[in-house]
Amino acid sequence: MQLTDLKTPRRTVRFDRERLALEDIVAIARGAARPALSDDPQFRAAITKGADFLDRLLREDGTIYGVTTGYGDSCTVAVPLDLVTELPHHLYTYHGCGLGAYLDPTQTRAVMAARLASLSKGFSGVSVGLLEQIVRLFDAGLLPLIPSEGSVGASGDLTPLSYLAAVLCGEREVLRDGVPVAAAQALRDAGITPLRLRPKEGLAIMNGTAVMTGLACLAWDRADYLARLVTRITALASFALDGNDHHFDETLFSVKPHAGMQGVASWLRQDLEYAGQLERNGKRLQDRYSIRCAPHVIGVLADALPFFRTAIENELNSANDNPIIDAEGERVLHGGHFYGGHIAFAMDGMKNAVANLADLLDRQMALLVDARYNAGLPANLSGMQGRRAAISHGLKALQISASAWTAEALKLTMPASVFSRSTECHNQDKVSMGTIAARDCLRVLELTEQVAASLLITVRQGVWLRQRVDPAKPLPAPLARMLALLGQDVAPVEEDRRLDPDLKLLLGRIRDQAWSLYA
Repeated sequence: MQLTDLKTPRRTVRFDRERLALEDIVAIARGAARPALSDDPQFRAAITKGADFLDRLLREDGTIYGVTTGYGDSCTVAVPLDLVTELPHHLYTYHGCGLGAYLDPTQTRAVMAARLASLSKGFSGVSVGLLEQIVRLFDAGLLPLIPSEGSVGASGDLTPLSYLAAVLCGEREVLRDGVPVAAAQALRDAGITPLRLRPKEGLAIMNGTAVMTGLACLAWDRADYLARLVTRITALASFALDGNDHHFDETLFSVKPHAGMQGVASWLRQDLEYAGQLERNGKRLQDRYSIRCAPHVIGVLADALPFFRTAIENELNSANDNPIIDAEGERVLHGGHFYGGHIAFAMDGMKNAVANLADLLDRQMALLVDARYNAGLPANLSGMQGRRAAISHGLKALQISASAWTAEALKLTMPASVFSRSTECHNQDKVSMGTIAARDCLRVLELTEQVAASLLITVRQGVWLRQRVDPAKPLPAPLARMLALLGQDVAPVEEDRRLDPDLKLLLGRIRDQAWSLYA
């Protein structure tokens, strides 16, 4: 995903105990905003109070989970007081076993921002210095290299977050200006002193849901845009197929009160400039389902997005480590807030709804390229005429590729959350799998965006050919504007040509959300 120039961010997102929106995390992740720790004295005093309470408890009582005991099933192991300061460093050290592709810079910033948000709630017993150190990494452009694989989603994202903890302390590696660098060297060059973690700070950084939550924020933003883009593509496909705009009639949709679905139908009416006239025009009375039922398919995602937002933002604004430090009541509360079940459910649901968009587009494309169903357009939407038409195959291969991407997206819709594993000596005997669900969802989004890019080429070609076949058919103004924008990037396909440069350009436009789509 293309980023805003990180040297000139457009706004500042303040981290304190106030509620953040997922758009705040997305803006930071894309480089459109920078994080800043609140300088409000009351906020900083509240953070400090938690850390001071833990210090006092350690002096007076001497028994605190994860401070004077081992972790997880090892909570029965007492740690000698002279080794307590080393324990958090052992925690991130032995969790240094992640594998798989590294999170990309956008994802890494989202994860860091999500962890900063949780720790800023003031119930984790960390110091202000730790929060400031995370902000320093942002300001210096130093991004921990975080392997994407190795978390079961409880006790939180331990292994991937160990890479953030280690970098805060000057260990492992960071990405600086796109180049991997030893964290010790990068911090030294930036004038940042490595942290020495306080007794609970290793646990507080790692024992939470920041990876799955940061990724979920990015997923929600992409899914929301895709719902709008697929609606616009459907309108263009309907025009290219000489479809019936009365399928989206307001009265028709008033009798099935799913608000998101009704909104999609409203967008289609706008795009097609439907005026409520049921014309007897000699066309096929009912279009095939991939056009006629498009609001019902896209509407599932549109109606689910508000629920997904609530689940993601509640997790983002939670203290989600263990134990929770109640400095006001002077209690240490042991629980399971690291469990990522809400994110897992949201991501499993989202990837299902998004994959259905890929399938919808794939079916629309099948109609558009097939001369038996595309209302008089050339086979494979070939734009070549004359003698050379015999050797021109138009979008034949593109349709095969779109089908492959769709099949892979559909294959990934198996819910990750039902594959809980019992781990860590049966201490973590029921886990969320939220991080795997989030990674799967992002992959489904990527594949669906690829299908959408192929459909943008297809509907651009289809509308061009429809206007050639039926020049008297008026193109609605909203579609004309979209076609003009597409025309700046993609020329009609007359002579066969490779299409991957066009696809990559359109993917960039989709991921940059370059087109303004509906209010």
